[in-house]
Amino acid sequence: MTCFHQALTSFTRLLFDGAMGTMLQSRGLKPGENPEVFCLANPDILQGIHKEYIKAGADVLTTGSFGGTRFKLQAGTSIREFNRLMAGAARAAAADAGRPVFVAGSIGPTGKFLRPLGELSFEEMVTAFQEQIRGLLEGGIDLVLAETQFDIAEARAIVLAARRECGLPVAVSMTYEAGVTLTGSDVAVCTATLANMGVDLIGMNCSAGPVEMRAAVAELLLSSPVPVLVEPNAGLPSLENGHTVFPLSPAEFAVLTSAFAGDGVQVVGGCCGTTPEHIAALRRELEALPALGPRPVFSGVALTSRSQVVRIGAGQALRIIGERINPTGKKRLNAELPMGEFGEALRLADEQIAHGAHILDVNVGAPMVDEGLRLPELVSRLVSRCSLPLALDSSDMGAVEKALPEYPASPLVNSVNGEAGRMEYLGSLCRDYGAPFILLPLRGKELPVKAAERIAIVEDMLRQMEDLRIPRFLALVDALALAVSSSPGAAGECLECIRYCTTILKLPTVCGLSNISFGLPAREMVNAGFLSMAAAVGLSACIANPGSARIAETVKTADLLLGHDEGAAIFISEYSGWKDSGAAGGEGRPPSGSGQHPGDGVLPSGKDRMIGPQSIEEALIAGREEDTLHWVRVALEEGADPFLLVGERLIPAITDVGARYERKEYFLPQLIRSAEAMQAAFAMLRPLLAEDSRDLSHPVVVLATVEGDIHDIGKNIVSLMLGNHGFKVVDLGKDVSAADVVEAAVSHNAELIGLSALMTTTMVRMRDTVDLLQRRKIDKKVMVGGAVVTEDFARSIGAHYARDAVDAVRLARQLTTKPM
Repeated sequence: MTCFHQALTSFTRLLFDGAMGTMLQSRGLKPGENPEVFCLANPDILQGIHKEYIKAGADVLTTGSFGGTRFKLQAGTSIREFNRLMAGAARAAAADAGRPVFVAGSIGPTGKFLRPLGELSFEEMVTAFQEQIRGLLEGGIDLVLAETQFDIAEARAIVLAARRECGLPVAVSMTYEAGVTLTGSDVAVCTATLANMGVDLIGMNCSAGPVEMRAAVAELLLSSPVPVLVEPNAGLPSLENGHTVFPLSPAEFAVLTSAFAGDGVQVVGGCCGTTPEHIAALRRELEALPALGPRPVFSGVALTSRSQVVRIGAGQALRIIGERINPTGKKRLNAELPMGEFGEALRLADEQIAHGAHILDVNVGAPMVDEGLRLPELVSRLVSRCSLPLALDSSDMGAVEKALPEYPASPLVNSVNGEAGRMEYLGSLCRDYGAPFILLPLRGKELPVKAAERIAIVEDMLRQMEDLRIPRFLALVDALALAVSSSPGAAGECLECIRYCTTILKLPTVCGLSNISFGLPAREMVNAGFLSMAAAVGLSACIANPGSARIAETVKTADLLLGHDEGAAIFISEYSGWKDSGAAGGEGRPPSGSGQHPGDGVLPSGKDRMIGPQSIEEALIAGREEDTLHWVRVALEEGADPFLLVGERLIPAITDVGARYERKEYFLPQLIRSAEAMQAAFAMLRPLLAEDSRDLSHPVVVLATVEGDIHDIGKNIVSLMLGNHGFKVVDLGKDVSAADVVEAAVSHNAELIGLSALMTTTMVRMRDTVDLLQRRKIDKKVMVGGAVVTEDFARSIGAHYARDAVDAVRLARQLTTKPM
């Protein structure tokens, strides 16, 4: 255990330093100048800043390595040497402190998206972070700090890279806007995912001041089972006389931020706009606070997708793991999977989601299927399509290993059994990737018929987990439901196993429900009856067909009766139209295939759900590229005018997507998926549009990230959205000079210039383009945007402000002469 880890586990309050960028600007960093290059050229300035923060009372220094990956450093810079020097500067300052001061190796976002949102593979990103971490380790860091992260998938890559390179503590700090990251993950999702990976310190920084962070910090304290870090900005910035100004004084910042510490936040510090004076004031406030104590935490299993968290365990609703994506007995699935076709698998996913599944089990184990190829492919497709957590179901450990990097959060692995070497290999993978797993009490060729046999295997596997440092909170025990047709005592033994695991081992349980009724008639009736009994003794989840009416009714009734449906809200919503059929015995039996069972309530016909989008609009809004293309083909076959398809159907649909994004109903992944579906539809229609004699001219927009700034994610999304709304986009890329922007605008006869900047040090370069246009008397409108840009700033330089990609489309329509 490291000294930093000891400080965390002893509930010692710790104080991080403040902003590095703010201090570098005050020491000579010019607007648009690369901070990493400046730090390399001015090591004395860098070390002096560290010493100022030590004098202010900081316990932890953050290295000047925020942009220290191959994706951000200038060509020719040694990644390892740069990071070694940055860590060494902080280490040298800490060595002279005369008291214990820790050094956190700062790792910022790459500015790239992982597949399927971008082109980068997970392994490529992990490798890049490993390069950076090696240098930081050589420089003498005490912990790895991933900060200002906006994508949970990238944060996972940093954690995995750190685990591969060292045993130091790992801290991850996400950045949120209104409690949600750029890629649509809320505080609960990020926290559960990072906790599953064994992160030692989970936090948030940047994007907001302490006032704006209050709600998100409260959620973080409720969600995190480990110590919490909070580093606010010194308020929201504004531009005054050409300079970025943060409004909170040291005293104001200290009072507001120390309130988080009083609520239970163990580690605090400052982000943009904070100085040694802010940190010194915060130190004084912290010293007046009472000692910290432990916080209550959830002890069950937490599964996450990019946008949802599903908790399994004590006090939680009974969860259904949808079993239908499994080739057993499914001819179409067996035919498609060997060919790498996933239409049926995706249809089954949609169907189970519509029927209320909480998790989707994904199994591709059919004859002639290369699971190591097809399981990752299908997982990637499902991640792009649905928001539910997935269960990776395969007996091929290599296939699971290949699928884990394709998943952006914490999937369930089905399963890890007691066979020799399985826990060592697959269990360790689950530990490193933060993937909970089904612990299957099977060992050898004989099934453990008695509960005592199963429990003995479970306890032995738990000892293995402890030896391998695999946390117990990743384990979900399969209680083994065996067929009562061949073993009359099977149900009782399974119930005893559930009871023991729940009450004695304090572990959540699951079972494959259909096994219990194998070989019997009226199987759904048996399954439902057993499920009621199992829920009563503590069963947490079942692997079942969520389309079974009996199962759905049993789950909702069990949740109601066991107190997991507050105010009976879900039950009333689902069954308020239920009527007693009056059937008894064999009388009143509904027709075969009706979907009802003797004695079932009769639900309104509206209960039947249509599976899959049924129009161009529905498909595009859902971000379903294949379905969008299908309905475009149908419309063309029916004689639709290609121009009207674009103007009256596709454009309104993508506009609806934009409106949902603005209302925070959709987030970046949904926006990108719909935009890509729109692109595909345009590509299909383009030849038909070109054959038409009608005017095909489009207003031209030149886009660029300003000189000195290498962040282009936001600009790329704006480019995609403008293209989908009929603009011709000339994308100049990132780090583009004002002269090049103006030259491109003139040569392409652009009506509009769009400029992006992420950093306060570079947004001032936007004025360069506006000034150059004015000096050359060129009449071009300019719109600006980016994380640090405000409407006041845009107005002050004579530009128009777009707050996001959707707003940029609206603004471009207003500012050009031929809006679509």
